[in-house]
Amino acid sequence: MAALTAARACVRSGLVNNGFIAALSGIVQNYSSAAQPAFVGETKHFQDALLYAKRLPAKLFIDGKWQDAVSGRTIAVVDPRTEETVIEVAEGDAADVDKAVKAARKAFDFGPWPRMTAKERGRLLYKLADAMEAAAEELAVLETLDNGKPISYSRAADVPLSIDHFRYYAGWADKIHGKTIPVDGPYLAYTLHEPIGVVGQIIPWNFPLLMAAWKLGPALAAGNTVVLKPAEQTPMTALRLAQLAQEVGIPDGVINIITGLGPTAGAAVATHKGIDKTAFTGSTEVGRIVARAAAEQLKPCTLELGGKSPIIVCPDVDVDKAVADAHMALFFNHGQCCAAGSRVFVHEAVYDAFVAKSTEAAANRKVGDPFSHVDQGPQVDNEQFAKVMSYIDSGKRDGARLMVGGKRAGSRGYYIEPTVFADVHDHMKIAREEIFGPVQSIMKWKTLDEVIARANNTNYGLAAGVFSNNINTVNTLTRALRSGTVWVNCYNLYDGAVPFGGYKESGIGREKGEYALSNYTQVKAVYVPLESPAWR
Repeated sequence: MAALTAARACVRSGLVNNGFIAALSGIVQNYSSAAQPAFVGETKHFQDALLYAKRLPAKLFIDGKWQDAVSGRTIAVVDPRTEETVIEVAEGDAADVDKAVKAARKAFDFGPWPRMTAKERGRLLYKLADAMEAAAEELAVLETLDNGKPISYSRAADVPLSIDHFRYYAGWADKIHGKTIPVDGPYLAYTLHEPIGVVGQIIPWNFPLLMAAWKLGPALAAGNTVVLKPAEQTPMTALRLAQLAQEVGIPDGVINIITGLGPTAGAAVATHKGIDKTAFTGSTEVGRIVARAAAEQLKPCTLELGGKSPIIVCPDVDVDKAVADAHMALFFNHGQCCAAGSRVFVHEAVYDAFVAKSTEAAANRKVGDPFSHVDQGPQVDNEQFAKVMSYIDSGKRDGARLMVGGKRAGSRGYYIEPTVFADVHDHMKIAREEIFGPVQSIMKWKTLDEVIARANNTNYGLAAGVFSNNINTVNTLTRALRSGTVWVNCYNLYDGAVPFGGYKESGIGREKGEYALSNYTQVKAVYVPLESPAWR
């Protein structure tokens, strides 16, 4: 810590150059993990989470009933802190998906959900949000146990944002309508915005409850019925959500939850001919598979996929604020965020100071048991852990300068040290591919035209960040960047009313806001003759 104190003094005095950065790299590489919190603890929050987890039905939720998988098989849900099984849940597959689709079809074709008034649908969604709010602490600790994110994140972000999302779409339920259109001749012409029908939804493991809310909210508000497949790593809050939906009176068959593996249950959702529309959030690789399956059946499909989001730091910024914002843009949720600001382009005039301060911020980041007071818990599973570590090894081989981290944290659980690479070049693997972990890549730029071209030189286009106090620079960059979201002097804001989605290989369609409703409705045009109309 004395070394870090000295480093801070050098940064404050402006005595930063490449030699200093090299020295700082050596200092923080030796930063002892002993100063970090424990990686596994038997806290009250953990004990509460375990109790709630063991109360969950280890079954599939189909047509309002909890059912074993047809095969009788189960899958283990693993605590990423300990690598040990917490509970087992039913392993659904194609046979179970078929049962769920039939239940959802019956509920749509003959049930009350699409036939009740839109206001009544909204009222039930409000009740679901209220029930979630009453169970907020339970949902938060389950989310942390399932995913490994700090309990502070689950409480402050995941759970309240999920509740707000359901309330937002509850308000939209009775505001979905078409238009009356003046036409030539004595006719009344108008449009109806109708629900699509049975929707198949596949969600990821990084924000399990929030992604369920993003998918279910607009689909249900529009009057659809749903078959939802949560990620096999993180099914617990989806199961609890199904219980709450039933408790508040959402009719049987409207929400069906199939836990299972991606290649079996997920593939069955993507390919089932009884599903009218699919929605997927996850990797671009799997998104292509889902899109191909939808294309084969000529059914609509929305995709929210990966990203390699650039952050552009201009020379006129407050460096301390830019460092803090860029730090959270990348390390939030352990870097397991599709919009993570994983390519940080820093102007040469402030590059050395930015690298030094970013290194210090990462070195001071607390890694440990997510049920304690930490900034970062474990990655979600061994596969993701190994993937991130392979990217770190790639960065070292390619010649990027490892400033801090780069190793496993602790000896148990899927913990990785917060990692910063400086002097990263565009051709390097860590600059081109989505890492989805706590690895920050910092690059230097000189001219605005140059950094625009480099920032856009990617297959992705999900998000971007701009840090500048010059309004002309801000206007130039926000229009030039090929990204679905651009944050200016901030990052990671996700209001339910604002659309979210990507350009290029980052997806098709938009989540959230009024825009998401178009994913779950279809437009019907109606002509009616008018006899002797008083006006046209």
